[in-house]
Amino acid sequence: MDPKTIPPLKDLPEEALARLEATLERLAYPEGATILAQGGPPSQHLYLVARGRVALVDGEEEVEVLGPGAFFGFPSLFLGEPPALGVVAKEGVEVLRWPKEVFFWLLSYPEAARYFAARLGDRVRLRAGVRADLFTPVGRLVRRPPIYIAPGATVAEAARRMAQEGVSSLLVEGEPLGILTDRDLRNRVLAQERPSSTPVGEVATRPLFALPADTPLYEALAAMVERGIHHLPLLEGAKVVGVVTHTDLVPATSPLLLLRRVERLELSRYAEEVARLVESLVHSGLPPTGIGRVVAGLNDALIRRLVKEAEARLGPPPIPYSFMVFGSEGRREQALLTDQDNALVLKEEGHEAYFQALAEAVVEGLIRAGIPECKGGYMATRWRMPLKDWLSTFRKWMEAPEPQALLETQIFFDFRSVAGELSLRPLEEAILEGSRKGVFLYHLAQAALAFRPPLGFLGRVRTEEGYVDLKRHALAPIVALARLYALMAGSRALGTEERLKAAAQGGTLSQEGAERLGEAFAFFFGLRLKAQLEALEKGAPLENRVLWEALSPGERRRALEGFRAIQEVQESTAARFQLR
Repeated sequence: MDPKTIPPLKDLPEEALARLEATLERLAYPEGATILAQGGPPSQHLYLVARGRVALVDGEEEVEVLGPGAFFGFPSLFLGEPPALGVVAKEGVEVLRWPKEVFFWLLSYPEAARYFAARLGDRVRLRAGVRADLFTPVGRLVRRPPIYIAPGATVAEAARRMAQEGVSSLLVEGEPLGILTDRDLRNRVLAQERPSSTPVGEVATRPLFALPADTPLYEALAAMVERGIHHLPLLEGAKVVGVVTHTDLVPATSPLLLLRRVERLELSRYAEEVARLVESLVHSGLPPTGIGRVVAGLNDALIRRLVKEAEARLGPPPIPYSFMVFGSEGRREQALLTDQDNALVLKEEGHEAYFQALAEAVVEGLIRAGIPECKGGYMATRWRMPLKDWLSTFRKWMEAPEPQALLETQIFFDFRSVAGELSLRPLEEAILEGSRKGVFLYHLAQAALAFRPPLGFLGRVRTEEGYVDLKRHALAPIVALARLYALMAGSRALGTEERLKAAAQGGTLSQEGAERLGEAFAFFFGLRLKAQLEALEKGAPLENRVLWEALSPGERRRALEGFRAIQEVQESTAARFQLR
């Protein structure tokens, strides 16, 4: 069999086919031979059946038979985990195989990436036994109770326990509870040449991040992408009832696979890959704001990659620092049309050449990945100073703010750290301290009234040449109102929906007002995302405007209700702060 005649290889350019031909091996196995052992060592090769048939087995049960032209080994290879299904020769077989580095190189071609992502979902479904959609409680995917290990056990004992149980993680006893994964063993033990006698407690992650078992699958997906994690413990009350991995999230496979590929993806392909992913998530029913969280998580992973590459080239950082993001990336509310909002926070002064070079490397890398420069210049190449100077700057904005300056800089209050080890807790405390002072809240309220919904006489929608700017007249005012009322409630929540909930719980905004603004935000966010995907499909420029008459009657009704909700809360805010 000629591998060049089967998908996805047949769609590759000649130079790619030449490399595949040069790196393949041909192997023969007799009937009954185990090619990959279920729960055994992770696969190190991509396999293709050239002649004969192999069976995928779950224990003693045969779950699928693969014939010539079928690939196997890639789920374990891609995920770096023991094979979830064994592979056994049903008869004498001939297979072709390629080393893992060739497989990961192959994934740089979109045709191959889409092909293997789709088939990974099929293979995982064979093992999962549960047909889940994006709204299924993630706890339904738990297959077994969690396995615990004492913190004083050695990493060698932990590795043997994982192999015996066929799992890729162990919960580490103690207070707080921790988790040890196969990735921890690779990155924190083998890569650092620690001895096999190292206590588990020294390399485990504490405290572990966990979610309630009744969390919808799409929220679990977004949380895992945000944090770059592959194991998610699930709770019923305070008890951990199981751990799901990225392989369990069947409908969510694509975002998690792209998260892993970000480390190797050619930068020029990033925007295209994210756009395709967003389109597939829209069609799968993931809520638009959930998609925004996923995209922000992928952007975070891209920034961490660029920072890591810069440090490898420049050497270890001379002082602790934080690469922080703010604006929509800080709030995890990313759409397709976005620009950069980032900065560097340094522990102390000095080392200008190092951090200038690091900032330039990351900013330029993001540009190559399709994330353009900030038009206002809010990027690490310009905004870079010691923590004490950031504190002074924040306090200056908060204590004696000029309305226009605060309008331009309030996105800084949506900051979070993406890379680096310097804690930004002092900045968070400074913002909470400032939010207790009337002058800061007064000017934040002014900023929240700067962009008004496009309502005219008798509540009719005003357009500009037939268009409505959703960012300026719908999303921006809701974001600003949510920021104001959450800070009034003493909350440092970042996401707009989370801020509205915090404001309602804190009593600074009525429950009805928070719910109406939350519904409006989700609708306008989704409407903008839909319009951008349509523009992308037509090859038109992406923008934040929509043609009013092109909206359906139902969309126009919901938009009108959203505009009215914004107007009512803005009027209440103006009265509360005695603003015009």
